[in-house]
Amino acid sequence: MRKSYDFSKAKRNPYARRLKRQVTIRLDDSTIAYFRRLAREVGVPYQTLINLYLGDCASSGRRLDMRWVAASGRGA
Repeated sequence: MRKSYDFSKAKRNPYARRLKRQVTIRLDDSTIAYFRRLAREVGVPYQTLINLYLGDCASSGRRLDMRWVAASGRGA
């Protein structure tokens, strides 16, 4: 291994931007705690685990059932 390297002519990876994108997402504390616990069990970072889970949902076309049920006695 050299003591120093010359990176003055180095180029950035042109594909790096396509790999991942940083976003802000608000999650409940209980959701974060769940993924952190699971991440410790399997030995991966919890953000990677969340990304893998969401990617699996997207690739399989999984959809959330968003039918709301009106509370009884409140009228509709």
